[in-house]
Amino acid sequence: MAVVSGAPGGVAASRAPLYDPDCEAPRYWASVQDRLAVLAVRYGAQHSREIGKRLAAAGVSAAEIQSVADLDWIPVLAKDDLPAMQAADPPFAGMLAVPPGSLRRIFRSPGPINDPEGDREDFWRLAPAVWAAGFRPDDVVLNTFSYHLTPGGLMLDAGLRAVGCAVIPGGVGNTAAQIDAACESGATGYTGTPQFLLTMLERARDSGRDLPFRRALVTGAPLPPSLRTRLQDEFGVDVYQSYGTADAGTLGYECDVRDGWHIATEIVVEVLVPGSDRPAAEGETGQVVVTSPNEVYPLVRFGTGDLSAWNLEPCRCGRTSPRLTGFLGRVGEGVKVKGMFVHPRELAAVLGPEPSVGRYQAVVIEDAGGQDVLTVRVEAAPGCALDAVAVGGLEARIREAVKVRAGVAVVGAGSIPADARPLVDARG
Repeated sequence: MAVVSGAPGGVAASRAPLYDPDCEAPRYWASVQDRLAVLAVRYGAQHSREIGKRLAAAGVSAAEIQSVADLDWIPVLAKDDLPAMQAADPPFAGMLAVPPGSLRRIFRSPGPINDPEGDREDFWRLAPAVWAAGFRPDDVVLNTFSYHLTPGGLMLDAGLRAVGCAVIPGGVGNTAAQIDAACESGATGYTGTPQFLLTMLERARDSGRDLPFRRALVTGAPLPPSLRTRLQDEFGVDVYQSYGTADAGTLGYECDVRDGWHIATEIVVEVLVPGSDRPAAEGETGQVVVTSPNEVYPLVRFGTGDLSAWNLEPCRCGRTSPRLTGFLGRVGEGVKVKGMFVHPRELAAVLGPEPSVGRYQAVVIEDAGGQDVLTVRVEAAPGCALDAVAVGGLEARIREAVKVRAGVAVVGAGSIPADARPLVDARG
């Protein structure tokens, strides 16, 4: 386990210790970021074919990169480009810096995107987020992220274990069994999406039971202020957020002040205005772009597709790392539904070759309970009919492709315009 620090000079001594004391030193932050940028580029140039090719295409040598500002010479690599890159150069498009056989695990995320896990503890660096959310050694925590193919479950699992928690590997679905497991083990902690947390709490209450959860670390889905307030006031659960990706690991997390996501140590984060890729001013919306000297999967100017903004005001928790204001939307085509990215190309792979389907459009809404609902509107092709059996088959194939349950609604001819976007996020 990492060593935690006490309160530094000038910070209230009653403040809880930090798991990651490096985030306390404001005067060193810029120099640390510059050092990490140099390490990432030099290591990546030597060990990543993708980074080497991108540097060469830009006419930049690794030695020329001396600071974060110098990264501006290097084009951003969009996450939405990974599926095609990996398909052309499997399994990792030349981005892996070690032999595949040395990895601990290889995951398959929606996209599809292959994600590596290096052979070390807490590879995705989630322990600081877990600690900041108040989890401590010997806590029992129900982890409801998927353990099947996608990395979410084991990402949280690794962070919880690094802190010393006991983990119930709940995975996705099977709500009744997860409620039983949490109640019988006295689990005081929860990790998963905020919407599934609400579902569990309501389901347990309806059956006359009280879940023992007292704190939760949520990610993978929006957390509206109204939902956070309800979870706290109605059910007594203290909710914190973390933010990261399978590619880059933890990027940010909330402290007990809950006013933005503190940038994680060991990575460089830029916020760049889409279109120009110039650095965003404080409060200006831009894409979160990551540079990481990770020894297994180095990244240089990796565009996550997520939009956020900087909050550079000092935080009362004592951490002096800059913060992101939260999730402000997406740049790319992918839309996150129930913690999983859904991409138009995945829908096209299922519905495009289907002769009975004329046009289609997927729409994501949020229901009255705050749950994500994915519905695919489908027009039957001329001369074809879509009966209940055909609809059920389409729903099963869509779920297999995107890893999220979707309803299929058959609509009349002409209901979907020819130029309609294939995937629409209609959540407020």
